Amino acid sequence: MTKSSTRVLITCPPMIGTQDQYLNRFIENGIDVYCPDVVQTMDEKELIQLIPQFDGWIIGDDPATWKVFKAGSEGKLKAAVKWGIGVDNVDFSACHDFNIPVTNTPDMFGAEVADIAVGYVIALARETFRIDREIRDGNWPKYRGISLSGKNVGLVGYGDIGKNTAKRLLASDMNITVYDPLFTESYTEKNESNGVSFKQWPEGLNKCDFLVFTCSLNEGNIHMLNTSTLALCAKGVRVINVARGPLINEDALLESLQSGHLHSAALDVFEKEPLPMNSLLRKYPSCILGSHNGSNTSDAVAKTNDRVINKLFHMLGVN
Repeated sequence: MTKSSTRVLITCPPMIGTQDQYLNRFIENGIDVYCPDVVQTMDEKELIQLIPQFDGWIIGDDPATWKVFKAGSEGKLKAAVKWGIGVDNVDFSACHDFNIPVTNTPDMFGAEVADIAVGYVIALARETFRIDREIRDGNWPKYRGISLSGKNVGLVGYGDIGKNTAKRLLASDMNITVYDPLFTESYTEKNESNGVSFKQWPEGLNKCDFLVFTCSLNEGNIHMLNTSTLALCAKGVRVINVARGPLINEDALLESLQSGHLHSAALDVFEKEPLPMNSLLRKYPSCILGSHNGSNTSDAVAKTNDRVINKLFHMLGVN
């Protein structure tokens, strides 16, 4: 880093990987940027050591905890922006305690994450991922999949991502049941034309052919898919998670896969990221494993980078 009166720390991997697109904006405003080598997230201890040196912080999925913000308040930290929409890793009460303004970039990635969610639905329905693996091994398999039309989807979360996902699944003539505490069955009467019904979790899980998680993570929904709720699901259900890993109890998921009750799963997110090398999920051919990459398109990243920089500049009083 060069000597500069204003410094910004960026710990979001997609933004770090596209530095060439925006670094000039910081340079033109006399701001020094530091992008450490981050695979998924930084360690809390690393952040506590680093953060006091910076005026601004663009947060990825790092542990933006009370201890980290306390360290920032004892140093130079004046503002922080969470890159993207998920804020379960950010301690907002700490920001309030230490008078550090913080925000995020809502309503981003709805279309992109929905695209990959539907891609996973199709892949699990037709087992294209297993065919690909076997072809590479010299085989010529003929897995018999299932049609999408007429199948029932339990869609967990009806925010921007959930609504975009529903729109795409409805185009395939699928039936959508939404689980979201902000919506009730009475809401269905006002929205019958869009083909979506609303129930309270876990009502009706026994009728779902697919479960798709697109909701945010909070203290009330950790491990909402667990041994008990999986037992309520229909045999042969297919599970997709493009939201947050801790929504699903992975031990329970593995037990259900092993017993054959769960047909397959597509997981873009995990309880611990990156996925540990000893995770038993790696051993199941009926799983598609992602890298928390559902929002990562060149178009969406560039758009989000621009919005994040604008917000941080405003918070730091930079024109």
